[in-house]
Amino acid sequence: MGESFQSIGRRSGLRIPDHRCLDRARPSTCCGRKRGSDAQAIGRSRGGLSTKINAAVDALGNPLRFILTAGQVHDINQAEALIAGFDFDKLIADTGYDSNRLRAVIAATGGEAVMPSNRSRSQAIPYDEDVYKDRNLVERFFNKIKHFRRIATRYEKTALSFASMLSLVSLIIWLK
Repeated sequence: MGESFQSIGRRSGLRIPDHRCLDRARPSTCCGRKRGSDAQAIGRSRGGLSTKINAAVDALGNPLRFILTAGQVHDINQAEALIAGFDFDKLIADTGYDSNRLRAVIAATGGEAVMPSNRSRSQAIPYDEDVYKDRNLVERFFNKIKHFRRIATRYEKTALSFASMLSLVSLIIWLK
């Protein structure tokens, strides 16, 4: 009689081990995260996937340099790389680029920062509002590239392909 009750108090050997049972669908934990989206400048937000284009333009509104980042990355993270190697008297930027570190870098190159102060500053830093009106050249550049549907909707999966299409569009803008 003892032989027929051997499995009381323990599980039979025919069951699937607990560590192999999946009680709900989820991504695998071996990699820690999905691969590739961070390296491809694709950011996630409540509105969906997005890519941010940080651009530097000349006094005529022609593109000089651009850097792609994920949509949730702040503008100031790319500012120093964006202006590296350029000689300028005045650098016009929007409020998103306002930081003490960037202002120090601009002053070290001998330029003047023309950007409104961030609201979080206790004292606003004065700027030349007449010169700041020329920032519309950057906005007009972004308006021009959005006329190209491939750029506006980002058909490309990889950042390299998207950057190459952006370079091609920039070339077309330079040639006009």
